[in-house]
Amino acid sequence: MSPPKHVDLLVLAAAAVVFVLAGFPLLGYAAGAAAWLAQRGIQWLAQRRSSEALKAGNRQRAMGIIAATGLCRVWLMATVVLLAGIVQRTAGLSSAVLLAALFTISMGSSGIAYLLAPEGQSVQPR
Repeated sequence: MSPPKHVDLLVLAAAAVVFVLAGFPLLGYAAGAAAWLAQRGIQWLAQRRSSEALKAGNRQRAMGIIAATGLCRVWLMATVVLLAGIVQRTAGLSSAVLLAALFTISMGSSGIAYLLAPEGQSVQPR
């Protein structure tokens, strides 16, 4: 049995409660949540386009799509953290911590899903 497919989104929802109860800046949560959801949308679109390119037999294009969007997603999150930090220093810090936690959880759950997949069955990255 693999971990939930969207465990990072469950953690993002739980983080809203933590931010409210702990009194952390909600601007930090909003910035982090917006960046995370945007990068997840970019990731979904990139996987779709990459799969289409692979079906057409164009491996180079598929790898280019994954590489370019991977860099784009990192820059998107870093820019959002920077802008939130410019507006309010504590908001930048809290959004950075939130995004780091979400990234770690997402990568960890993908790794666990890969390890628990039946042998011979490929697990596509999320």
